[in-house]
Amino acid sequence: MNFKVGIGQDSHPFVKDGDKKCVLGGVKIDNVPGFVGNSDGDVIIHALCAGIEQALGRKNFSTYSDNMCKEGITDSKEYLKVAVSHMKEKSYTINNIGISVECKTPKILPIEDEIKQNLAPILETQIENIGINATTGESMTAFGRGEGVQAFVIVSLIKE
Repeated sequence: MNFKVGIGQDSHPFVKDGDKKCVLGGVKIDNVPGFVGNSDGDVIIHALCAGIEQALGRKNFSTYSDNMCKEGITDSKEYLKVAVSHMKEKSYTINNIGISVECKTPKILPIEDEIKQNLAPILETQIENIGINATTGESMTAFGRGEGVQAFVIVSLIKE
C-alpha cells in the first residue's frame, strides 16, 4: 500500500477590536473574538491544508489561498476543498488525521464533534478517521494564555 504523511501548523492571534467571528474547523464560535488575518483565520483548516499539501510534496497552500483571499474568498473551507482536489488528482484519500490545538479559549471539547462533522464531508472521510486533542500548555505560551490559537495537524494519505 502506498501512503504519505504530512504535518501542518498554523497560528493566529485574536483580534483586539471588531466583531469578527471565531472560526475553528469551520465551526463559528460565539463569545470568542475572531483571528487577525485576511481570511477567517481558521487555524485548524489552515494546518490541514498545509499538511495535505506537504504530504503530496506540493508547495504551501498559501500559493493559492492568498489569491483566493484577494478575490474575496475568505472561508477557509474553500481552501480545504482545493487541497482535497489536489489529493484526489494524485489518487490519494485520507487514511487518518490527528489535530492538536493549543489555546486557553475556546474550549475544544464542547465543539470537537461539530468540528469532525464539519470536516469529514469536505475531506471525504469518516468521522472516526479524525482525532482531535487540545491543551492549554499550562499557560506557558501566548496561546495557553488566551492570546490566540495554534493548531498542529498530521495527515496520513493512502493511494486509492
